[in-house]
Amino acid sequence: MKKIVLFSFVFSFFAVIFFISCKDSSLKKDKETILKGKVTLLVDETVKPLIEDQIAVFESTYNAKITLVAKSEKELLQSFLKDTSGVVVLSRPLDESETKYFEQSKIKPRTTKFATDAITFISNKKDSDTLVALKEVISFLKGGADSKIKALVFDNPNSSTVRYLTQLAKINELPQTGVYSFKSNEEVVKFVSENEGMIGVVGVNWLLQPTENIRKYLTNINVLSVEGLDKNAYFAPTQNNLAEGTYPLARDLFIINCQGSSGLGMGFSSFLAGEIGQRIVLKSGMLPSTMPSRKIMIKSRIK
Repeated sequence: MKKIVLFSFVFSFFAVIFFISCKDSSLKKDKETILKGKVTLLVDETVKPLIEDQIAVFESTYNAKITLVAKSEKELLQSFLKDTSGVVVLSRPLDESETKYFEQSKIKPRTTKFATDAITFISNKKDSDTLVALKEVISFLKGGADSKIKALVFDNPNSSTVRYLTQLAKINELPQTGVYSFKSNEEVVKFVSENEGMIGVVGVNWLLQPTENIRKYLTNINVLSVEGLDKNAYFAPTQNNLAEGTYPLARDLFIINCQGSSGLGMGFSSFLAGEIGQRIVLKSGMLPSTMPSRKIMIKSRIK
């Protein structure tokens, strides 16, 4: 009887040790690293198509799962500060108060610039004018009755495009009349394609990498060239004009990591700023922060 009890005790002891060992091994196996694990990424809705492409390539290369959550800028920052995710893609760096918020939690935000984007004006194809002066847009936003602009259409009242233009016009809020807003860039493109006299405000990414939902509407819109406040010429939102600094509504894109550890967010940030990520930016039509290298093969003989 004693032998049976002793055997039972020894068996139970080693069973517990084996269970703990397996559990520890599983935890180590599933532990997040810069190239492995899971992370939620908050993304400015105006650049969603570009980040979707980046994630697809990253996940196909590494054992990683990135869940993309696209929202307006204000909604993103609310979620970010509530710690629903430690990684966010924005069209501006964190301001002083936002940075201080994380530093109080002993987290130093890591900000990486990875591209230059363009806020774009679009109009219905039946509207003959394909040019717009930025001073006219600002006059309209300030309530100027003499402005040639009749209506502006935004993706979302809380979006980064609204914040950019209201700051440029030095106003606190949009006018009460002549302004339409929806919930996405897709809805703006659709609305402008179906209504004359409207000027839509979208991220250029949606025009260069359109979803199936809006591809059919692009044939019925014009992309407007813009005259800057200190320029006497009009410039289209092309990659070349972004590179030369002539397009007046250019803005930088940043990925900001506040995970507080060397996790998957750091790995994805490095990927965006690295060779492959910058090539994806270049292919998207935006301007990469660092131009990807090109290898040129020189042959001494031509056969």
